[in-house]
Amino acid sequence: MSSFADSGTAPRVVKLGAHIGARVEGVRLGGDLDARTVAAIRAALHEHKVIFFQGQQHLTEDAQYEFAELLGTPTTPHPTLAAGAKSLAIDSQHGRSNVWHTDVTFVDRVPAASILRAVALPSYGGSTTWASTVAAYAALPQPLRVLAENLRARHSNRYDYAGEGRASEQNSAAYRREFEATYFETEHPVVEVHPDTGERALLLGCFVKELVGLSGSESRALFQLFQHRITRLEHTTRWDWSLGDVAIWDNRATQHYAIDDYDGSEHRRLTRITLAGDIPVGVDGRPSRVVAGDAGSYAPVEVPRAA
Repeated sequence: MSSFADSGTAPRVVKLGAHIGARVEGVRLGGDLDARTVAAIRAALHEHKVIFFQGQQHLTEDAQYEFAELLGTPTTPHPTLAAGAKSLAIDSQHGRSNVWHTDVTFVDRVPAASILRAVALPSYGGSTTWASTVAAYAALPQPLRVLAENLRARHSNRYDYAGEGRASEQNSAAYRREFEATYFETEHPVVEVHPDTGERALLLGCFVKELVGLSGSESRALFQLFQHRITRLEHTTRWDWSLGDVAIWDNRATQHYAIDDYDGSEHRRLTRITLAGDIPVGVDGRPSRVVAGDAGSYAPVEVPRAA
């Protein structure tokens, strides 16, 4: 069993920024980690929002999945996209997710976390940036906090990043059609209470269709106001990938952006396994509400851990 228990030392967590990001050293990821190691990884994730592991070249898709099972319940790879049995390929040949987003917010059961493993990388560029939606909320002036806490937003898979980027036009169009084949729309609170930590976070990103009760121009203005707060550089961390790297992020406390700074002849492929989450709840105690689509076959609704 791979763990730190044998040596009596805990994984070393190297903080990368004041608000988000840490590198975890001394862990060989896989399905054989002991409970103390898993608890240490989970604690680092909750504290730092996104954590990175280097030198994990031994991981296969099966081992990545077995490790994911130690942290939670893996979802099916995606609500609409065809994929492997265990993971979703994040592949530049299908498009580039070069827009800020939280994964799969168009369903009611927003995923708890994602585990991403580098499989093929361009010879330059292709890094990923994450932003802390917890830090963004905490930095809001009190009047903007009150405003955000009283807003709800509708998220839809027709407002997505799937067709963005510079893959072949034919591939991108086919990918978008598949992404939108089943329509999902969910109304979420703009400020959610994190189910595990109790922290408050802004729940927005590119899947937002509109803010409830506001005109289109008002929705866009307020969306941009809060979205710009999330993506302030002080709230972000950037990771330059190497083969063997693994990133795990708290999907309920972050947004992320894959930087499209490599040419079309270069190939970037990573495999993502996502963990099931619960139904977001706002500061007022009201949960998210399904407008269209049934995500039951995508993921169960997880019971939150105690804060």
